[in-house]
Amino acid sequence: MRSFLLCIFQARGFSGALHVFLLAAALEICFCPSDAAAFLQVSAPETATPFAQKHVIRVSSNLIMVPVSVSDADGNAVRNLELKDFAVDEDGQPVAIAKIAEPGQTPLALSLLYDISGSVSSRSDFEKETATQFLNKIVQPGDTASVITIGPQPNILQQPTGDMSIVLQSLNQLKPTRGMTAFYDAIVLAAQFLSNVARPDARRVQVVISDGEDNNSETNKFIDALREIQRADCVFYSINPAGASVRLNLISAKGQEGMQALASETGGAAFVPESSADFNRMFERIATELRAQYLLVYYASRVKADGAFHKIAVQIPNKPELRIRARQGYYAPKGTAKAK
Repeated sequence: MRSFLLCIFQARGFSGALHVFLLAAALEICFCPSDAAAFLQVSAPETATPFAQKHVIRVSSNLIMVPVSVSDADGNAVRNLELKDFAVDEDGQPVAIAKIAEPGQTPLALSLLYDISGSVSSRSDFEKETATQFLNKIVQPGDTASVITIGPQPNILQQPTGDMSIVLQSLNQLKPTRGMTAFYDAIVLAAQFLSNVARPDARRVQVVISDGEDNNSETNKFIDALREIQRADCVFYSINPAGASVRLNLISAKGQEGMQALASETGGAAFVPESSADFNRMFERIATELRAQYLLVYYASRVKADGAFHKIAVQIPNKPELRIRARQGYYAPKGTAKAK
């Protein structure tokens, strides 16, 4: 059975952390019964569609946008790259990059997902303080932030706003619970929410403070969360407040592995701080990376309006020593897309 599943995942192109996570999940199932708009010249839809009916990423016909983070061997962000330095393949074929937005040139639509469930409630005050510092550092004029809680049911605590005083008031209202955790329901809600409300030119980002454990999602599992994040063109970051204890049991390890897979597939990162000082540094790393993030724009030549997933690979051919994180693909829209 393991060999059979391995062949399936290789054939579908799953790799890295996602490959390992899906294989583990499948085995468990088998054997356990239980632009600024002017920059991109893309306009927002005239009418918003319900979350469940929102299938498109930010494409106008066949316009594809790829946020890219680049660092050196020491983990320092690299900011001085030009369009000519990058190469992009789609489904194994090279594509011509049409435009590049330099670091800080495109706005952020950020959703902070905060776990208030019983499994992570012991350090709530410290987490809120560091999250507040992070938002004050990262949110610039033109950016928006929203707050969503992860608990027995996900809840949109704060609608998107550029006024950080309002966001910080919402954070101060957070109260931990002893309830269960609908983690994947919250991830799906946040992805669909950002897809519905964010400007079409904005980089969409989820920053999640959680251990990734799920024991109460009604309709969504890992694969649903991954699909909706990719459809919404989101980058996923997480900080696990459980720290080193994630290694102590299988449930905690599986939660962290799921977050790592979501981050790997979307060009983000999943952090596990070992101490309180590390927790603050992880937020600083996310803020630095987002401020240094490039946005590559290209036109897909063979888009079919079939809702299918297309793989993306980003390289810097003349500087192989640099490390690149970017989304691994996108979902084509359904209905009307045409190739140019």
